[in-house]
Amino acid sequence: MRSGGHWAAKALLAVSALVAMPACAGTKTEILPALLERAPRSILVLPPLDESIETGATYGAYASVAPPLIELGYYVFPPALVDTVMRENGLPDPFDMHQVPLAKLREVFDPDAVMYMKVTDWGTSYQVLNSVTRISIEARLVDAETGALLWQGSRTLSQNSNSGGGGLAGMLIGAVVNQVATSISDPSRGIARAANGLMLGPGNSSLLVGPYHPKYAEIFGAAVAEQQVIQ
Repeated sequence: MRSGGHWAAKALLAVSALVAMPACAGTKTEILPALLERAPRSILVLPPLDESIETGATYGAYASVAPPLIELGYYVFPPALVDTVMRENGLPDPFDMHQVPLAKLREVFDPDAVMYMKVTDWGTSYQVLNSVTRISIEARLVDAETGALLWQGSRTLSQNSNSGGGGLAGMLIGAVVNQVATSISDPSRGIARAANGLMLGPGNSSLLVGPYHPKYAEIFGAAVAEQQVIQ
């Protein structure tokens, strides 16, 4: 297994290569006692709900959700398989998939935990001298047997075409170049990949490493000991 910070670092590099002045904001939550008690090994991630005004957000975000969780030390059910099984069983969209009872998900997949995601912002907006691509993703992890909340988090990343250099001419050129580039290749998926990496990867201290992480015993044991001290 690669080093713990590999995915988050790779995500940051991906954004840096695309963005002159990236902006990011996220939230971290405290480690929930239920996460320590249930200690999930496997995670079933359902396709995200799309609450944005653009199309393509669901699978644009879903495509990159597994790698950071795998690197964190969890078994993740292959997203393509999950989506196919759901659709073949009469659930054509993420909204219907999110309504499936946990008991039924356990019967079909037998996961330890289920992750529900939603995309609240997705895509590029254009102004005269600027364009901004903004991605906002939220996620919550629940225990597949009890429904208890194990973890929740969010991440927002935005890409701004205006680097602030070159004066008016530079801003105009930057806006035109970015609009042409966006029409050829939408940067949203790359930014979503980075957002998932930052939200779910090793840098997020509130989502502890899983049992397949090389430092699981050390990190998880320390978190349990700290929780016992607090209690």
